[in-house]
Amino acid sequence: MDDWAEVRRLHRAEGVSIKEIARRMGLARNTVRTAVRSDAPPSYERKARGSRADAYEPAIRALLGEFPRMPASVIAERIGWNGGHSVLRARVAELRPIYLPADPCQRTEYRPGELAQWDLWFPAPRIPLGYGQDAVLPVIVGVSGYSRVMAARMIPSRKAHDILLGHLACLLALGGVPRKGVYDNEAALVSRHGGRPNPTQAFQRFRGALGMGVYFCKPGDPEAKGLVERANQYLETSFLPGRRFDSPADFNAQLGLWLPIANDRVHSTLRCRPSDRLAEDRAAMMALPSVLPDPAWGESRRLGRDHWVRVDSCDYSVHPRAIGRRINLRLDLEELVVTCAGDVVARHDRSWARNRSVTDPAHDAARKAMAAAANPPCEDDVELDDVEAPDLSAYDRATGAA
Repeated sequence: MDDWAEVRRLHRAEGVSIKEIARRMGLARNTVRTAVRSDAPPSYERKARGSRADAYEPAIRALLGEFPRMPASVIAERIGWNGGHSVLRARVAELRPIYLPADPCQRTEYRPGELAQWDLWFPAPRIPLGYGQDAVLPVIVGVSGYSRVMAARMIPSRKAHDILLGHLACLLALGGVPRKGVYDNEAALVSRHGGRPNPTQAFQRFRGALGMGVYFCKPGDPEAKGLVERANQYLETSFLPGRRFDSPADFNAQLGLWLPIANDRVHSTLRCRPSDRLAEDRAAMMALPSVLPDPAWGESRRLGRDHWVRVDSCDYSVHPRAIGRRINLRLDLEELVVTCAGDVVARHDRSWARNRSVTDPAHDAARKAMAAAANPPCEDDVELDDVEAPDLSAYDRATGAA
């Protein structure tokens, strides 16, 4: 390659004759002539060796022509292949696209307010939860198709009520409801029977209250939600590095400060800032309903003498005046509220740590006061110090033992 370049330089740039070039470089004149006449660099091409699969190729083509998705292992059995499996798999992979219709990815153009893609992202850092506990927690991430504006919120779990509460918080941040949402096959939101997606009741109530359409990606089709997948990757590479988090609240606080900066950057595909498109995108979205959906977890139960209620592995105290009565529990991302006949009988910050007992000091004091009132001391009770001790020697004198 070096000799070819130098020969052409000497001949074309300096006008040196072929004879002189051959003398200077110690090359044969015919070699110099070939280099001068060749516009492409010299290359060595080894003659292809035959493959053992060549003799079987007609049979492979015949099978693929009729059954283009037939696995290579089945083809090997049908044609009587007794060679190495890697050789046959390579030949089948080379021939299959000829008979299998192509499935190209589509580059989609989005209209304002048309849709948003949603996914769960699991950042690697373990988040401290208090009491010596930490965990890898999910973050729900949404990306609007037209503006590419991102919204995100860390949530305590993958349960339906936590996902939908985080989803609602992201919609409030977007300031509107996209007409359709694109989702992965998250078990809390959808189940599949016979290949058909069946949204869960909790998700149906949520999207029905918003009036939002839904599309569930087919299994193994990540391109269907490529926008949010790239957003997850961007969070990994641009938000996480160099950060430390003291708690889930600290994570969400840092994320809330970073997202406006990320949405104000120049997007590589749009060639403009997502924030510049947000007003147009939001104007075409559906307005948030006057009565927002309430996806919080709720339950009704009767409070026993042990006036603590267990929710997500944690026990929370309830005012003992509700003992024996029916109470209603409501758990959201921030707190647990317990009501009895419309009165609040407990309000606790939600514990993201597991297996904890959360007690309100007022509930404990009320329990002690009610226990004392229910079991007052009897007026006839006499202190032991006031009882005269008997003279046991009288028994000895009566029996003659003295």
